[in-house]
Amino acid sequence: MTRSYTIVELAGIVGGKARGDESVRLTGVADLLQAKPDQVSWVSNAKFAGQINQCHAAALLVPSGFGETPMPAIICERIDRSVALLFGAFSRSAGNAIGGVHATAVVHDSAEIAKNASLGAHVVVEANASVGPHSVLHAGVFIGEGSIVGERCEFWPGVVVRDGCLICDRVVLHPNVVIGGDGLGFYFDEGCHQKVPHIGGVRIEDDVEIGACTCIDRAKIGYTRVGRGTKIDNLVHLAHNVQVGEHCMILADVTVGGSTQIGNYAVLGGAVGISDNLSIGDGVRCASGLTIVTKDIPPGATVSGFPAQAHRAELRLQASLRKVPAIAETLKDLVARVKRLEASAHDKS
Repeated sequence: MTRSYTIVELAGIVGGKARGDESVRLTGVADLLQAKPDQVSWVSNAKFAGQINQCHAAALLVPSGFGETPMPAIICERIDRSVALLFGAFSRSAGNAIGGVHATAVVHDSAEIAKNASLGAHVVVEANASVGPHSVLHAGVFIGEGSIVGERCEFWPGVVVRDGCLICDRVVLHPNVVIGGDGLGFYFDEGCHQKVPHIGGVRIEDDVEIGACTCIDRAKIGYTRVGRGTKIDNLVHLAHNVQVGEHCMILADVTVGGSTQIGNYAVLGGAVGISDNLSIGDGVRCASGLTIVTKDIPPGATVSGFPAQAHRAELRLQASLRKVPAIAETLKDLVARVKRLEASAHDKS
């Protein structure tokens, strides 16, 4: 069903103040240059102001103090928050469409499913597991024995939560996330690698969101933990017993070695690698682009490079490396000149 709002209704949803024709009705949202005459768009930065005259949107979200626009506007004090709420106003509520437990779902007799939870086709919930109120498990989700899923969670197709894991409230797991697979634990004996059983679990706290195909290994003992409010991108690997703090941001292709501890509000850029048994302090920022962390990082530091060092030091190093070809040519020329001088001196003698 197509959603539509008057500009006043939408202003109430996004926390802004309507300006201009209040009868304007909006049926969708689009980028500034792609918006149609019945849609709403936004400008969050003054550098895009020059594109407004090319925009056909019926209305715009703009930050406070932005100035006049040729079409009605919604003035927003917190533009980033308002844009997020705008997207939510026009999003599809796919989870509510499931409704109840699908006929093909397999639920063990000892499992507990809240009456208003939704289980899609071919969902499996094993013995003594539980799924909380208003949680939605899309097609093909697997919940292992004794695992707990809290309230208002949403697990997209192919998610696996193995046995003995705790997923708290309002957690979103995107397609093919694996929570609680065994970590890489082996010892070498009698000529081959012998497995170390991983008997711990994983704890995912409130308001965590985890991107597609990310794997978070179960602990050898105790819990691998992801703290409240942390957001994890696609294709991330957290090894056994990793402890991630609250409200961290972990981008795609990050790998964190076993038992490493990451503080609150840390930001790990794309393709960062962190060795095992390290301590990464609160508020640390690791720059994207193959930053490799091999030692502890104190709180508040910004690092980059391989091995990781203070970001400014790494920038100076990279600037120096770019000069190496020219220095090599100069050195080659100097060596040639020295040889000519030595030959000339030898001839005179």
